[in-house]
Amino acid sequence: MDISTRRAVIAAHFEVRHQPAEGYHSVLIATTGQVIAISQHYETHRSCVDGIDSVKRNAGAPVQDTTGSTGKSS
Repeated sequence: MDISTRRAVIAAHFEVRHQPAEGYHSVLIATTGQVIAISQHYETHRSCVDGIDSVKRNAGAPVQDTTGSTGKSS
């Protein structure tokens, strides 16, 4: 495959973004380039980065499904 047509695979990663009047937020990007999570807005860049660190520390947390769904389609 020609290097110009080969798509680089980038590990899943967070991006910190800034929107005027709204502040900072983070976006989790999958290896496919798809956005898979968007954070709340933070007033400061530091708070946003701290939020990313918290997600990374707690990523192994178990899932608590409070919907009562069994996972089976009806």
